[in-house]
Amino acid sequence: MLLGAYDHTLDDKNRLTLPAKFRQSFAEGVVVTRGLDGCLYAFRRQDWDRLVESRLSTLDPLSPGGRRLQRHFFSGAAEAELDKQGRVMLSRELIEHAKLGREVVVAGVNDRLEIWDRAAWRKEMAEVEGSAEDVAERLATQRD
Repeated sequence: MLLGAYDHTLDDKNRLTLPAKFRQSFAEGVVVTRGLDGCLYAFRRQDWDRLVESRLSTLDPLSPGGRRLQRHFFSGAAEAELDKQGRVMLSRELIEHAKLGREVVVAGVNDRLEIWDRAAWRKEMAEVEGSAEDVAERLATQRD
C-alpha cells in the first residue's frame, strides 16, 4: 500500500525523483498517465494491469463515456523505468495536463501515486478536509 505525501521538485529535464520510500515499490517499472481531478497517476506495473483488467477494459467502447475514459487513460499513458537516482521522466503532455510547476507533491493513494502541482495539492487538501466527514456520512448511508 502506498501512503503519505511528500514535497518534491521537477528538474530542468522534467524528471521527478520519487520519494525514497516509494522507489523499491516501483523497481520493476512505472506507468504514468493522466489522472483525475487535475493530477497525474503513477502505477506499479501490476497495479496498472489490474486496473486495466478490472475497470478500463470492461468499459463499453460503443458508449461515448467508455470511449472517452479509455482515451483519457490509455492515450496519455507512458511506461518507464526509474533511473539509478530513482527518477522518472514526465512528458510535456503529462506536465501540461496536470499543470505542474517545478514544485510538486507526490502522494501515495493506496495502489497509485498521485503527482500534483504543490499549490493545487494544497487547495485540494483544503477542500478534502472541509468535506471528508460529509462524504463519509453519505457513503455510509448508501451501504444501509
